[in-house]
Amino acid sequence: MNMQLFLAFAIVYLVWGSTYLAIRIGVEDAPAILFAGLRFLLAAGPMLAYAYWRGARLPASRGDWAVIATAALLMLVGANGLVTWSEQWVPSNQAALLVATSALWMAGFGTIGRSGEALGRWTLVGLIVGFLGVAVLVGDGLRAALAPWPAYLALVISPILWAAGSVVSRRHPVGCAPSMSVALQMLIAGVVQTGFGLSLGDAARWHWTGSTTGALIYLAVFGSCIGYGAYFWLVHEVTPSQLGTYAYVNPAVAVLLGWLVLDERLSTMQIGGTLIILLSVIGVSLASRRRQAG
Repeated sequence: MNMQLFLAFAIVYLVWGSTYLAIRIGVEDAPAILFAGLRFLLAAGPMLAYAYWRGARLPASRGDWAVIATAALLMLVGANGLVTWSEQWVPSNQAALLVATSALWMAGFGTIGRSGEALGRWTLVGLIVGFLGVAVLVGDGLRAALAPWPAYLALVISPILWAAGSVVSRRHPVGCAPSMSVALQMLIAGVVQTGFGLSLGDAARWHWTGSTTGALIYLAVFGSCIGYGAYFWLVHEVTPSQLGTYAYVNPAVAVLLGWLVLDERLSTMQIGGTLIILLSVIGVSLASRRRQAG
């Protein structure tokens, strides 16, 4: 692995693992939808400037614009927006663990279409086991009344949208540079989410605090500009199974930080669900890698 790949993976592993904590801190005093929108609006400007500085130009075809807009709506507005909204109630460690199932959905969506790959036996077993782990984790959370059921439903839907957006981006590469594509996705997501948040009256409910401001800046700079930029570059540089490894590193980082900073804990049942999910994600990734090697 060359140094550029190593750094990109390190950023996605560590920085994204910390974003769940930053989101949880940010939405304590700020409305979730407007908070998510401002995060991407703040990130879009520097990313556009960087893209132009690197010589990137706007997409030339309608098809490229359609792919970029679709990815933005699925991954940033849909998937990330649902995570941000749900973390008003769901602890950051549980949110990260449920989002880890995006790797399972990527494997499943990878079988669809002409360029899809047949679903191997062990991959299918891993998918079924992983979703059982989700049922255990969510079921125990609902039993303990940690959060309302729509918040958990949002975290079940979020990785589906993220995986769908990732597959669309990989199968339909656009003619512009990845940096420009990422910047435009953030601009689209920022405009959509900010507009939606303002229409809901979120501006009147916003409370500027030091923690909210710090979380917003951290998410815009590190989570969006650096983290998402690295992820989207990797989408076009490595295989889905290699990329999917982030799904079992991020939760470990999120659980550790949630425990250290917010004293978040997992029940015995939730620990069991966590192990099931992570083992299934690792199993699916290894099965996909063996199939590609063969």
